[in-house]
Amino acid sequence: MGPLYLAGFTTAFGAHGIASVLGAESDDIGLTLLGLGAVLALYDVAEVILKPVFGALSDRIGAKPVIVGGLAAFVLASLAALIDPTPLVFAVARLGQGAAASAFSPASSAAVARLAGRERLGRYFGRYGAWKSLGYVLGPLIGVGLTHLFGIEAVYVALAVLAAVAAVWTLASLPALPVVPRPRYTLADLVRQTTERGFLVPTALLATTTAVLGVAVGFLPLLAVRLDLPALTGAAAVAVLALASTAVQPLVGRLRDADRIADRTGTSAGLALAAVALGLIAVAPHWSTLLGSAVLLGVTVGSVTPLAFAHLAAATPEERMGRTMGNAELGRELGDAGGPLLVGAIATAATLPVALGALAALSLASAGLARFGLVRRRPVG
Repeated sequence: MGPLYLAGFTTAFGAHGIASVLGAESDDIGLTLLGLGAVLALYDVAEVILKPVFGALSDRIGAKPVIVGGLAAFVLASLAALIDPTPLVFAVARLGQGAAASAFSPASSAAVARLAGRERLGRYFGRYGAWKSLGYVLGPLIGVGLTHLFGIEAVYVALAVLAAVAAVWTLASLPALPVVPRPRYTLADLVRQTTERGFLVPTALLATTTAVLGVAVGFLPLLAVRLDLPALTGAAAVAVLALASTAVQPLVGRLRDADRIADRTGTSAGLALAAVALGLIAVAPHWSTLLGSAVLLGVTVGSVTPLAFAHLAAATPEERMGRTMGNAELGRELGDAGGPLLVGAIATAATLPVALGALAALSLASAGLARFGLVRRRPVG
């Protein structure tokens, strides 16, 4: 499982670490605000389009070659940024990194599901998610630190090295999971499989969770500025959220595998916590509520993510695990983009507290969906 954890860390580092560095260095490299937004969006655009494609490919040829090929492409895309420090080169590198991550990310999730087996899904998805959360929190810190000491090129070299190590490690130690024979699916079968309850409900929960996470990462620093708090307060709140998520995910996964927490209970409670946290900072904005809400939101991400992914994997036949994980990752990306857009639009039309209240209501509705929509699973013990 080690190379899969490193692959998860790498994609998270690449997404948030490069975003932080490009934002901090945008004036020096000639990026306008519009250009910065466009360059940052390329990573997510590539993932939205390609994740289902590469997920399905991993079902056809096996997860291992897709993971290794994706990591190798990530190395090349990262090194491409060293050609010339211009906005166009950084845009091409960002697009290439997003396309490469679209290959090894869903294939890694599918490999985690198949290696874990039905009895350890929660534990291993908890660990996998924890390493990704660690990449989200350490990526910006490492990226900014390397840029300050050695220049922006050092961040891309570090990412290339990480991806290369993960590729070699995967090639050497990951078992070649056999391709499971698949029946021939018609278009009607594909539509039915992506709209059935066992897929749609956990994917909707994942999308809501990433929407909350995307809003927290973008708007907690904004709230800190509006409260006239020190500049580091907003960044500290985001770091607290990520660390809470990193700590909670393996614990929740182990509790699930031991039949001490049900998927319905854990996901509904986690999303209810998100509603409380968002409502708290909307009604009573203060440095204490900002940090307290960050902890609660971290618990939300840390509880819903492993439970929803484990539930999804348990309900999916092995022959289409890659496609299912790719489609679920697509749902997460849509939530990641849609949450900030929703809050930004409502805040523009009304106020930010009203926008956060709307997201809190959506989280509460998702908690109800989790409680009554998830299929009750049998104990694994």
